[in-house]
Amino acid sequence: MKPLSRDQQRSRELFSQMTPREKANHIWLYFKWHILLGIAAVAIVVSGIYGAITAKEPVLYVGYLNVSVGEDLDARLSDGFLQDQQLDPRKNELLFYQDLYLSSDPSAQNHQYAYTSRMKVLATISAEQLDVVLMNREAYDLCSGSEYLLDLSTLFGADSPAVPLLTTNTVILEDNAVEYDLNQAEEYIAVTEEAVNALNLSDVP
Repeated sequence: MKPLSRDQQRSRELFSQMTPREKANHIWLYFKWHILLGIAAVAIVVSGIYGAITAKEPVLYVGYLNVSVGEDLDARLSDGFLQDQQLDPRKNELLFYQDLYLSSDPSAQNHQYAYTSRMKVLATISAEQLDVVLMNREAYDLCSGSEYLLDLSTLFGADSPAVPLLTTNTVILEDNAVEYDLNQAEEYIAVTEEAVNALNLSDVP
């Protein structure tokens, strides 16, 4: 071990003769930034550990399109779903995309908001973070026509209570909408098919 210099020995002697308050002031004066950086590092580590421990796993992504859902139904869809699936609410959660609005009317007052919502829907679909959508008829027609929805025809067995609720809508496979909007085509032409891609919940209590 390297011996202390005379100045270092003198500093130690002076420090040992200080009162506790003087020692605290001395340490703060000379090591303030070291202390602050140390506290910040500990806070970051503790925050990261706490976040990892309390993080919840998303088990379902739900979007609300052109619909407003009350607190009671919201609770049934979140806590009720976790309860039904016997999932621990401390470790699992449902993520909701609320206040989304779609419209095909270019003159609508909320046209800019509708455009932003459509981009949000497309982004969540691309990221595979949209499982279920509650929507009105207008949003359903738009999502179906844009081929956003999954074909449900083989998802439920013949004896499933969901079968009577299955709904068919038109899916646009190919069209000349861009050319028609730019006046490069005289008439709008589309290749379509009918698909079972939704459940009609309008009569469900």
